[in-house]
Amino acid sequence: MKNTKTFLERNKVWINDGSFDLTKGTAKFIILLGIYKNLFSGCAVVQDHIPNQKDEYYENNPITILKEYTQCHSLSMGNWWGGKIAVEEWKDSQGEKPFIIHIGEGIDDKAKLCFPKLEELDLLKPNTLLIHGIALSREQLKKCADVGSSICWCPDSNLFLVGKTLDIESCLEFGVNVVIGTDSTMSGSINILEDIKTAKKNFPDIPIKEIFRMVTSNAAKALFLKDYSGQIKDETAELLLIKKKNDDPFRNLLEIDNNDIELFIHKGIPIYGNQKFLDNFKIELSDYFLFENRNVKKFVFGHPEKVIEKIDSILGYHKNFPFLPF
Repeated sequence: MKNTKTFLERNKVWINDGSFDLTKGTAKFIILLGIYKNLFSGCAVVQDHIPNQKDEYYENNPITILKEYTQCHSLSMGNWWGGKIAVEEWKDSQGEKPFIIHIGEGIDDKAKLCFPKLEELDLLKPNTLLIHGIALSREQLKKCADVGSSICWCPDSNLFLVGKTLDIESCLEFGVNVVIGTDSTMSGSINILEDIKTAKKNFPDIPIKEIFRMVTSNAAKALFLKDYSGQIKDETAELLLIKKKNDDPFRNLLEIDNNDIELFIHKGIPIYGNQKFLDNFKIELSDYFLFENRNVKKFVFGHPEKVIEKIDSILGYHKNFPFLPF
């Protein structure tokens, strides 16, 4: 992947110096791209699987980037991008916040050794969130279900990089708490809406309502989101309204794209949607970028257009990003 045009192009904007400090230099432009990738797909709460950052990384963003977690990149590579060894990271979690780690991201013998090592270190816990799990057997997935561990399923990324993905049928059979993730933009999908489509296309027997849970209640459980209710009440500060294209509200998710988001509210603030809704809020219009997409007048909180202008100036040419609707 590091020899691909996409990776080399990103290096023109930002090169990781090994510190994994994403508050330094031009890293902020890459981070903002990730923020808007999620925002434009109706995702307002994101766990960024990286070493814990300085407080400023998690502040003043249009969406919420979770900061309460511990992590290790993987057992095969160690915590090469920063942080403590896996056992110490789990101890720091005290079992009360997610401990997140890549596991079995492949189909070779090395990938198959990851899970036994995890068990040997006694790291298969209810708060463990395993990413990928392609190499996990049915027996191992049953152990995840019995313990209460969660698995982050990244179908687009897995199929693109490896040609195979998690044994999702066994996960559902045993009752594993599965969540859907997009993985890195360079190896993953355009956004979470596209991963939902990929999941259903490749595994048509999975009920779409189950896939809906994977991006809502299952994710809230895996990420320890204690204030998540999934219900609309008078005091609701979180709301996502999407265009009706199918009478089945769950199948509707398979037919929409980012232009079909009518109104998206996070923490009581309108952050994306159709301009006609802005009249219902007391806002500073200068805080928003107004644009038109497929003859629909849209708004978004913040100024992603300025981020693109900066990236274009660094590259020396205009770069189109498929997850941006302008």
